[in-house]
Amino acid sequence: MKLNSRAQSAQQPNNNSPIVLVHGLFGSLDNLGVLARDLVADHDVLSVDMRNHGLSPRADEMTYPAMAQDLVDTLDEQGLDKVTLIGHSMGGKAVMAVSALAPERIANLVAIDIAPVSYDVRRHDEIFAAINAVTDAGATSRTAAADVMRTHIAEEGVIQFLLKSFANGEWRFNVPALWDQYHHIIGWEAVPAWPHPALFIRGGNSPYVTESHREALLAQFPQARAHVIAGAGHWVHAEKPQAVLRAIRRFLNVELSD
Repeated sequence: MKLNSRAQSAQQPNNNSPIVLVHGLFGSLDNLGVLARDLVADHDVLSVDMRNHGLSPRADEMTYPAMAQDLVDTLDEQGLDKVTLIGHSMGGKAVMAVSALAPERIANLVAIDIAPVSYDVRRHDEIFAAINAVTDAGATSRTAAADVMRTHIAEEGVIQFLLKSFANGEWRFNVPALWDQYHHIIGWEAVPAWPHPALFIRGGNSPYVTESHREALLAQFPQARAHVIAGAGHWVHAEKPQAVLRAIRRFLNVELSD
């Protein structure tokens, strides 16, 4: 599947690998814009809508092998051979899955606040309830949708994040598919060890990457480097964008010099 994408050319000539930015669940290609705006200074940047999100095609399947194939298909369409993959949450798992499908296409790999493990916690049921409540209420404006969502979600930041994908009275999510395939989204099938450096960035306050995940993470990414950003949660790139960018740039610069 070829994904909807936005390509940005580097602002200055360089020999750096292109960067592909991959959002998480309920996101869109705009979500990692804070990273794109900085990295485009010296990298070509491609931001994508994952399947069942944004303006990308819909499908019943929402597994990581399928999402990885989407990314490879999109690289082919864009004429990109080898790229730096940066993904947040679900997007982080999707880029990790590319390491099993097409390892030769990855120049560098960065996963933001996610581990290559199955999670047994349903953290998004309130969001599903809020999204469905907006649909059931027939809300057509973001203001009306926000009022409905506040009866289900306490965090205003989450509401505003979700509303970025509400347009003309409709959600730009395939909600039934995301609900039906949620066990795949929080799940994981271990990938073969990828013997190259990978950067795992996590928020110090986030429960998504913990010491209990260390063994599984290193089994699949034995050269993984960890960077913890204190005072940030799961949305670490939104809460501490400069710290995330410093970690990414340091990692990429080290890789270039090795």
